[in-house]
Amino acid sequence: MTAVRFSRVEGNDLPLPHYASAGAAGMDLRAFLPDGAVTLAPGELTLVSTGFRVELPRGTEMQIRPRSGMALKNRIIVPNSPGTVDEDYRGVVMVGLHNLGDASFTIAHGDRIAQAVIADVRRVGIEEADALSDTVRGAAGFGSTGRD
Repeated sequence: MTAVRFSRVEGNDLPLPHYASAGAAGMDLRAFLPDGAVTLAPGELTLVSTGFRVELPRGTEMQIRPRSGMALKNRIIVPNSPGTVDEDYRGVVMVGLHNLGDASFTIAHGDRIAQAVIADVRRVGIEEADALSDTVRGAAGFGSTGRD
């Protein structure tokens, strides 16, 4: 098993990110709010610290995804979902949260705010071309693949 290394910021008393069940795809990320809770007004967007830096294995990324319960019950989403943490980033992992609901929502220190999925990344060569190969779909855009 490949390991992901986490380093705590000073004062971080939170548990390491971890999988909540044997079959979970994502690790829970918690809010590091040592100065107290943060309240998001309707429509508000904020960045919340996890209190951890990460060292990812070569050829991987950490995808930051919303927690389904927060999204469905409270309309709190990760706006750039999935957010990407690159393998060479060593800063504190932050989570953008956006309140799409009609009511304020309070996040307390230690609350589970997102999940992190470690995924392989394929790097490819880049080439410029004068033309691209033809396909049945061609340039048809959004919704074009669902037609019978």
